Amino acid sequence: MVTIKYIADKLGVSVTTVSRVLNGKAKEYRISEKTANAILKLAKELNYTPNPIAKSLRERRTNTIGLVIPDISNPFFASIAQNIENEARKFGYTIMLCDSGEDTNQEAELIKILINRRVDGFIICPVGISSEHLGVIFKKKIPIVIVDRYFRGLNCSYVVSDNYRGAYDAVNYLIKCGHRVIGCVQGLIGTSVNSDRVQGYKDALIHNGIEVDRTLITGDSFGEKNGYIATKLLLNRERKPTAILALSNLISLGALKAIKEEGLSIPQDISIISFDDQPYCEYLSPPMTMIAQQKAEMGEIAVKLLINQIGSKENSYDKGNTVQKIVIPTRLVIRKSVSIIS
Repeated sequence: MVTIKYIADKLGVSVTTVSRVLNGKAKEYRISEKTANAILKLAKELNYTPNPIAKSLRERRTNTIGLVIPDISNPFFASIAQNIENEARKFGYTIMLCDSGEDTNQEAELIKILINRRVDGFIICPVGISSEHLGVIFKKKIPIVIVDRYFRGLNCSYVVSDNYRGAYDAVNYLIKCGHRVIGCVQGLIGTSVNSDRVQGYKDALIHNGIEVDRTLITGDSFGEKNGYIATKLLLNRERKPTAILALSNLISLGALKAIKEEGLSIPQDISIISFDDQPYCEYLSPPMTMIAQQKAEMGEIAVKLLINQIGSKENSYDKGNTVQKIVIPTRLVIRKSVSIIS
């Protein structure tokens, strides 16, 4: 590999002079045009390319971002990751993507690995049960932005959907369509995203004068299997729901399987609304009513927040006034999966 030292020795100049010329700083340091041209000519002839590792050590920057998400197989997180990668590339950054598998311990291990890889910052879609393991990031003063799920009391920038309003609007719509017994298939208990959505579900019932039946709230993860099992249980109750709110796209897939197995038709026998609009939803039979999240905007904003932190001398968790907590509105996309009943 051709090095700066090799070029310097060939031309009888200093390594510093070669470095300044190759970094476009010849005029700034008053290096003669003759010397600069000779250096550039030789570098081109030798097909010289900078050593990114050596450059990162000099600049103490790797131009990489550590991205940790809970489930890459989930289209929602895959879409967020894609948008983060696209936006980061615009700023000259590459992504190191890790999948925690919805496991807090695995998330903690991946964070340690990425710190050892000297990433310049973190974007984390956390499992969301606890935040203690994030302390190592703050201790080392590495910039961080959290996406999708957040932690109350943690002084850290985040970008999330308005999960409360999304669930509230969905249940309010179901009630307007005549539904009174509405099942809720929830996700991972204890996470902010689940808590906010369940609270939106409850408040919509209460504000419409309907008592909350806690036995209609079931489930324990955001996965397809949970959606299937929880829906099976709801459909075999003595007091069956006329509608179901599924709190994730994968939950809704499991719910659809259970509904089909029970020999029920949507929306004639059971209505359903799901969180997170996916391209396939409008091609289902019938097309599913969804609570759409702005995934592209979430990813783009997260990258911009992180880049600002990386470029700042003060990290966001050191100064409270630099922490940005951004909540992005959701949108109810009405299709054909909800019936109007009297």
